[in-house]
Amino acid sequence: LILIGGFVQLLAGFLAFRKYDHLGGAAFLTFSALWSSYGATRVLSAAAGNIEGFTAGSVAFLVLNAFLIVLASSFNVVLLCLTLAMELLTICFLLFTLENLPLPFEIVMLSILSIICFYGATASLTNCVFGKDLLVMGPPLLTVQSSKKGREDPLPCVCPKSHLTSGLRTIAELLNTGAVCGVPTDTVYALAASCKHPQAIEKVYRIKDRPQEKPICIFISNLEQLRAAAPPISPLLWEFMENVYPGGIGCIIQKGEWLKKLGVGAGYSRVGTQDSIMIRVPDLTVLVHLIDMTGPLAITSANPSGEVDSTHHDMVISRLGHKLEGVLCDGESDEVVASTVVNCTKIDESGITIVREGCIPAGKVMQIFERVKNR
Repeated sequence: LILIGGFVQLLAGFLAFRKYDHLGGAAFLTFSALWSSYGATRVLSAAAGNIEGFTAGSVAFLVLNAFLIVLASSFNVVLLCLTLAMELLTICFLLFTLENLPLPFEIVMLSILSIICFYGATASLTNCVFGKDLLVMGPPLLTVQSSKKGREDPLPCVCPKSHLTSGLRTIAELLNTGAVCGVPTDTVYALAASCKHPQAIEKVYRIKDRPQEKPICIFISNLEQLRAAAPPISPLLWEFMENVYPGGIGCIIQKGEWLKKLGVGAGYSRVGTQDSIMIRVPDLTVLVHLIDMTGPLAITSANPSGEVDSTHHDMVISRLGHKLEGVLCDGESDEVVASTVVNCTKIDESGITIVREGCIPAGKVMQIFERVKNR
């Protein structure tokens, strides 16, 4: 009986762990140890002579099982009854070590425990095999999930997930109506505004406290869009762009009316400088799809001016969320610094100039240019 009882408890603990029920597994392993210890003392008490150590062990089991009772009350009634029965059996254990255990009390406790164990094992096995609650295990007596939900603070703006088509559409609709949103890029998170809405670009400056003399660049989804706009770009510059796009390098080129054909629209005067514009093709699928839905986007890093870049959507939400209409959540960014900016306005005369070194080292950019030029 001792071996069978201990084996059944061990088996129950193993099955509980297999179902990722760590509380149930720990409880059954504890019960197995208690069952084995209780049976061993009953059988070997005459030979042992001194069982004071078992007295201390039974007290320890009483304390441990009291915690299991509290935890079991948050699972189901059957597990709660089992832990209560084990507490009474531990009392039997303690009384036995003190040589003061009434035999009828022990018989009743063992009978109750056997019935609970038999029903619990049968119910668990049946419900697991058939995939539905055919035998009732009872509801939890303690629930805490509702209080946690009540403590969650509401998000300051719309924050859909980037992997959901509906989330992408939500942000695209906001941008198309003149909103400013936080978006992921292939470097760090950025603030985006549609180039069709100059007031949205103005709002970007206010959100960031960005100096008006600092220009804002634009993102397009692919180089073919730029070809269709037919800007006056030399073969060398085309070749250079084909080698750096898509990626973390932005090229400053001459500004012109061709931008309106690109889809910049009413925001023409609010992006770039009077004579030049930085254009970048990001290497991030979700952002490329978003640009296909909105047209060219005015982009700048999603951080207050002078502060570090935002490398997670949580940083954007906590720092600027109360000023934005939405944030497209995409987790950790691929880089910790922004893109590298290259001035290409005089590429045919004097080559290129590194305006800002970012995620792409300046040396690598120059190697690409030298390779293209020599070719």
